[in-house]
Amino acid sequence: MLTLASKLKRDDGLKGSRTPAASTDSTRRVSVRDKLLVKEVAELEANLPCTCKVHFPDPNKLHCFQLTVTPDEGYYQGGKFQFETEVPDAYNMVPPKVKCLTRIWHPNITETGEICLSLLREHSIDGTGWAPTRTLKDVVWGLNSLFTDLLNFDDPLNIEAAEHHLRDKEDFRNKVDDYIKRYAR
Repeated sequence: MLTLASKLKRDDGLKGSRTPAASTDSTRRVSVRDKLLVKEVAELEANLPCTCKVHFPDPNKLHCFQLTVTPDEGYYQGGKFQFETEVPDAYNMVPPKVKCLTRIWHPNITETGEICLSLLREHSIDGTGWAPTRTLKDVVWGLNSLFTDLLNFDDPLNIEAAEHHLRDKEDFRNKVDDYIKRYAR
């Protein structure tokens, strides 16, 4: 099976032996994004949290992948949460676009899948937004942390969920458990 990584290696080998007139579609230039992704995906797979799995539906398209987070502690323990990640052409100058595909009751993720995580913002007031020095590994670890230490009730995207937690923690936990049983198995 031809993967983007093998294509990059093959293209690098052809650079020295190729004449300008011999250029074809199969040896056309690879984008900066794709070159970065080959390195970053290898680093990501070597440093993946034990609660995460990455799946590439098409191994030739490293810019589109799915992440599964299965928290092993906290409110969301026992759930399986799917995220879709798309890395734009302008990466690494702009952050990847991430959406939660699993319906969830969470203060930082809406029921429609929008995510409040500062490193996914191109511009962030607190200075912790996206920067070209960030990588996919940072994104995956950040998403994983939304279920533990980055769970933030003080600056919510889903205000209703945050207010529910403030009003009645036990009922909040029950609703989270209900959502996990219904949507996150």
